[in-house]
Amino acid sequence: MEANVQNPGIMTAWSLLFVAWTLVTVATLGSLFFSEIMGVPVCVLCWYQRIAMYPLVLILAIGLLPYDPGVLRYATALTIAGWLAAAFHVLLVAGIIPASAQPCVQGIPCSETHVSLLGFLNIPTLSLLTFSAIAVLLFFAYRMESS
Repeated sequence: MEANVQNPGIMTAWSLLFVAWTLVTVATLGSLFFSEIMGVPVCVLCWYQRIAMYPLVLILAIGLLPYDPGVLRYATALTIAGWLAAAFHVLLVAGIIPASAQPCVQGIPCSETHVSLLGFLNIPTLSLLTFSAIAVLLFFAYRMESS
């Protein structure tokens, strides 16, 4: 354990992992707030993104105490899956992907947005930005770990 404390690369990787965990935790609590408190309906694509996001809270926390670089591999796989679902969702909302391609059920369409922050940040865009930030943090944590 003492060798890890003296290695600045590992300390930086741990810090980046902690920031990623904090971001994932805030995103998870935010999604629960929107659906459970504000009553925003959750579409199928939102559920796919949640399936990728929610386990990251536990996986990253387990990788923090004690620091385990192996967690980066598992977290990256979920982050990529979530990013792909979020990117598809953003393109669907933007009208780039036709509504006929949406996997959502009638009554809760994926192409509609119910929340818009600052006039342009909807929930799918926030999800895509969150997964992108997590991917960047995990990439740099990996780079710090291997240096």
